Amino acid sequence: MDVRTTPGTAASKLQVEERGDGDALLLLQGLGQGMWVWRDQVRAFAASFRTIAYDTRGTGRSPVPLEPYGIGDLADDAAEILGGRAAHVVALSMGGYVALTLALAHPELVRSLVLIGTGAGGPDRVPRSAEVRKVFTDAMGLPPEEHGRRTAPYTFAPGWTERNPERFEAILAARLEHPTPYETIDAHVNACYGFYAEGCDVERIDVPALVVHGDQDLIVPVENGRRLAARLPNARYVELPGRGHNLPLEEPETINRLVLEFLEA
Repeated sequence: MDVRTTPGTAASKLQVEERGDGDALLLLQGLGQGMWVWRDQVRAFAASFRTIAYDTRGTGRSPVPLEPYGIGDLADDAAEILGGRAAHVVALSMGGYVALTLALAHPELVRSLVLIGTGAGGPDRVPRSAEVRKVFTDAMGLPPEEHGRRTAPYTFAPGWTERNPERFEAILAARLEHPTPYETIDAHVNACYGFYAEGCDVERIDVPALVVHGDQDLIVPVENGRRLAARLPNARYVELPGRGHNLPLEEPETINRLVLEFLEA
């Protein structure tokens, strides 16, 4: 494993880990999440690809910026981390917004896209329910563990945490190893709402894409994934019945299989 943290630009201050050999594969996680989200993917992907994971600004072991930033800035971070390498990009939720923005701003760096639990923003975006929004709003400012116990169950399919208590506790422990500060959550939320307002001209992205969505996603409702896949010129769509939002954590073996089959086809 190679670990990189060097002073300089915003991206060069981020915690980056690279494993394996072969074509580059970049992992981009969701709002407030560090690279720990890919704990079940990195080893599987690194067997065939140079797998690059990093802690997004303000998460994990990466510093919390003082200045505001948007999805475009996060896409620039990804571009700098790639350092000119064209990569397959596997992205979850907010990471999907970063991946789509990267594909438009730096098309030479994106060989293919796997877009999980995400969408293209714009006027057709379907927001989460008012009930779910209230859960997350009410949890802001709570101690990190209490915040996680109140909100994280909504990022899985209904009833999943009750059916998988040991798995949930392991995920919560990983999340709490480097808790994401509330200023980062605010910054990521603001970045996402900026992306929603502008939307993304995904019709101009013609690289092969795999769009994966759970039909019980409470965070990014499934209609967003369906519309994204319909708008992308070269997309395959897979909908997972009875599954929620954080699919790399909820269905790791399924996600690993779908991604590797797509990339190795």
